[in-house]
Amino acid sequence: MLDKTFYSNGKLLLTAEYLVLDGAKALALPTKYGQDLIVKKIDSPILIWESFDENNKLWFNCKLELPNLNIVPSQIENKITKTLVQILKEAQKLNSEFLTQKKGCHVKTNLSFPINWGLGSSSTLINNIAQWADINAFELLNTSFGGSGYDIACAQNNKPILYQLTDKKPSFKSVDFNPSFKEQLYFVHLNKKQNSREGIKKYREYKGNVFAFAEEISLLTNEILKSRSITDFEKIIIEHEKIIATIIKQKSIQQQLFSDYFGQTKSLGAWGGDFILATGNDDTPIYFKQKGFNTVINYQDIIL
Repeated sequence: MLDKTFYSNGKLLLTAEYLVLDGAKALALPTKYGQDLIVKKIDSPILIWESFDENNKLWFNCKLELPNLNIVPSQIENKITKTLVQILKEAQKLNSEFLTQKKGCHVKTNLSFPINWGLGSSSTLINNIAQWADINAFELLNTSFGGSGYDIACAQNNKPILYQLTDKKPSFKSVDFNPSFKEQLYFVHLNKKQNSREGIKKYREYKGNVFAFAEEISLLTNEILKSRSITDFEKIIIEHEKIIATIIKQKSIQQQLFSDYFGQTKSLGAWGGDFILATGNDDTPIYFKQKGFNTVINYQDIIL
């Protein structure tokens, strides 16, 4: 029997971090990096799971009994195994025929980016499992990790998307975001992975009118789509950073780390980790590498 292969794109959230949860219109960018999932049938009623990183190095593995998904007695249970079992059990609830056959399977997942990059190791996994189980990936996300779902939309699309939660239901469409100044846009990794749940918790502590801010951010998202020059683009991201800083009571990344930078920077997703956006020129990689941030990628090399 032929192997089944599923693939999902990684993601970067250009606008509306945090506020996308409350209906703000977000511009999200699928990446050239992603994760695949390959399923091979085996005769034994077990699920053998192996996950490999971008260097084809095994970073996680486990064996589960089918169909109950109990860990094989010789295996040691850990947090990652528990999480995987939770996702698979939720998938079984959404499709009662998933993983109930008498035969088992050998599953391999392969990341094409370092797991600490924050490009969606979880969302690409959720979307791949949903494809495998023939279920709705947004429903699986809601019953497992939770979140706005923009990352699932990116996993499924090969173009930039406008994403919005309307009555808590996802709506999104492909957009033609191909800025003429993309050669002046860079993505810089901050050498650490940010916990999105902690960031959201801090956001939820804000007692003001987030919906008014959500409307402002939606307008800025529209403005970014229409921006024709790097100058206009920079003005918009400065305003965007001010709004988020007000809500989460945190200094912008430019104020914290890069006050002497000649361009502008913007946090992407939960503030404090993963990738940021930087406007600049050929000297941009030199600046950030001198500061100890060695992963500096041009827009065209990471965005689909």
